Amino acid sequence: MSPAPTPFQLLPGAAGSPVVLHVPHSSRTIPDHVLHGIVLGGEALEGELDHITDSHTAELAAGASAVCAVTPWRFVNGLSRLVVDPERFPDDREEMQAVGMGAVYTRTTHGAPLRPPGDAQEPLLDRYFHPYAGALTAAVDERLAATGRAVVIDVHSYPSTALPYELHGAGPRPPVCLGTDGFHTPPGLLARAEAAFAGFGGTGLDSPFAGTYVPLKHYGTDRRVSALMIEVRRDLYMTEPGGPAGPGLGALASALARLVDSLADL
Repeated sequence: MSPAPTPFQLLPGAAGSPVVLHVPHSSRTIPDHVLHGIVLGGEALEGELDHITDSHTAELAAGASAVCAVTPWRFVNGLSRLVVDPERFPDDREEMQAVGMGAVYTRTTHGAPLRPPGDAQEPLLDRYFHPYAGALTAAVDERLAATGRAVVIDVHSYPSTALPYELHGAGPRPPVCLGTDGFHTPPGLLARAEAAFAGFGGTGLDSPFAGTYVPLKHYGTDRRVSALMIEVRRDLYMTEPGGPAGPGLGALASALARLVDSLADL
């Protein structure tokens, strides 16, 4: 029997860094007991993983961290978002429930069934979602205690062509989409991200994906926690939908490192 996969990892950075690079969607790993509750298999499952996984984003964050002047902390999901999606609200606040893609997905990117109707979601939330949220909250609290502030940079990617599940897929699909929050994304953070990623053909704001991850403990109440989502269009750095990375990955890692280093005095 193979060992159980690690649900998530907190990879330490410099003691004085306020930055947490959050990588929630890079893994394709699904534990065996979760696979038994997914109706897809074989090529169909691999195809869905190709579409839904933010491939190579863990490598992107690692490459950036390796060249930063002050190493950021990294919180990396070790499991596929087909297990649980830690970026979703676990309740009726989540708009993606409308297409069967709340915290526990019941539909695929193309609207096909992923889990049987009426399948209980609470065991997956209890085993995976809530511990992940608690550990990431603790990581942010540790940065607050150490530095007086925390900056969560969400590291994502998205396909060059909209998938059917996207609720806002008709909008612009810039090379780099910056997702913001009205409370937690200060103008200085946004401006530095726009400058860091200016060399890839342009950045856009909150399209096709909006918002950014902030632990619920701090959400809307603690301005010491700032946050920004980086969504890189996949044709910049990889063969779509789920192929290998290309030379663009290194250039993007350098840009992410520039952003992290620029936050020292934010």
